[in-house]
Amino acid sequence: MMHDGRTGTVLLGLDDTAHSWLTADWAATETELRGGTLRVVHAVHGITGAELELVSEGADQQVLDAAATVLDDARARLAAAHPGLRIETVPARDHPAEALLTAAEDADMLVVGTRGRGGFAGLLLGSVSLKVAAHATSPVIVVRGHTERTADGGIVVGVRDEHDEEAVRFALAEADLLRAPVRLIHAWAPPMPAGLMIPQVSEVDAERQVHARVLNHAARPVAEYPQVHVDTELAVGSPAAVLVETSADARLLVLPRHPPAGRLGLRLGSVVHAVLHHASCPVAVVPVG
Repeated sequence: MMHDGRTGTVLLGLDDTAHSWLTADWAATETELRGGTLRVVHAVHGITGAELELVSEGADQQVLDAAATVLDDARARLAAAHPGLRIETVPARDHPAEALLTAAEDADMLVVGTRGRGGFAGLLLGSVSLKVAAHATSPVIVVRGHTERTADGGIVVGVRDEHDEEAVRFALAEADLLRAPVRLIHAWAPPMPAGLMIPQVSEVDAERQVHARVLNHAARPVAEYPQVHVDTELAVGSPAAVLVETSADARLLVLPRHPPAGRLGLRLGSVVHAVLHHASCPVAVVPVG
């Protein structure tokens, strides 16, 4: 089911690393479920004028030819594994993140892997994936961890506040395609009491009621998908830790991406950033607000 006037296109950011083929297969399967078109983008910088003085003539063309080979190989492999799938290939001469953000402007979703080329050995998520997750106007799926569509845990949504209805709606639509259940989880870390004071039971109950109202408000799109089984859950603890633990049994974890708080606020937020680095399943980042 298409929404928001988008075109039914799933955009795949492809590099030539081994993990990229797992990402490609995930994107192809998603496109088949949606009955859409898979647009495969592979971006290269090319060689600048200053760099041409340091390399042989024709080196720039070799870079572009190599990119074309990656795309031709991707089309062949995807067509063999997914017969009948509509595939477009798009070579881009730009920084990968910028190329993907431009190409995704009319796409239903953008699918990327966990690691790009280069970077520090300890980096768990590539800078390209982080940038597109932080800036894309459409949902971004970061394919990581176990990617099997048969996982029993269904789709988990991390609800932060009452503005997260669009993330919930995205999860419900995905669950409808997959015939999967949905868990809506709202977790919070209670403030530490000062000194040795212990909160009264009435205070704890009142706080829980506030968080229950937040979850119920964000869950309103559930009424639009009566065929999808939905459970709601309140959890006390670090939201990032709760969601990372839950991802071990999920097939997809959906997170809202809120506008940054102020001029210096993190574009992804600390919870989304942590989950993207540590989740055990693919993560969808959905812009809201």
